[in-house]
Amino acid sequence: MKFVIQRVNEASVTIQEETAGQIKKGFLVLIGVGREDTKETADKYVKKMLGLRIFEDENGKTNLSLKDVDGELLLVSQFTLYANCKKGNRPSFIEAGDPGKAEELYEYIIEQCRKEVPVVETGVFGAEMQVSLVNDGPFTIVLENL
Repeated sequence: MKFVIQRVNEASVTIQEETAGQIKKGFLVLIGVGREDTKETADKYVKKMLGLRIFEDENGKTNLSLKDVDGELLLVSQFTLYANCKKGNRPSFIEAGDPGKAEELYEYIIEQCRKEVPVVETGVFGAEMQVSLVNDGPFTIVLENL
């Protein structure tokens, strides 16, 4: 599993010129599901992401979590996080999870996040999406190999 977490002032995802999800301050999270991933893997990633203290406190130190700042989540599936470009110029995606399993785990991640975060917006699995964001910092973290 791979999470690309971007601390944002705002973010949105649009599908065919219609807004599917939109947030204010929080995390835009691009989610890639690999072949070997399970619900247990997803649980570890969700716990780590929600515990990250990457918002500034009153002293300017990155010491506050998403919950501490009443942050919102925008979760977007992105199998291309598993692009392998080692050979040639055309990426291989053989390490990405089967679409059916990947969608199931993506929905599971959304469900788990909604238990902890009041505002969770999403893209649509498998859709052609346009993602817009105002990255705060910029501050981007990649979670993988947890």
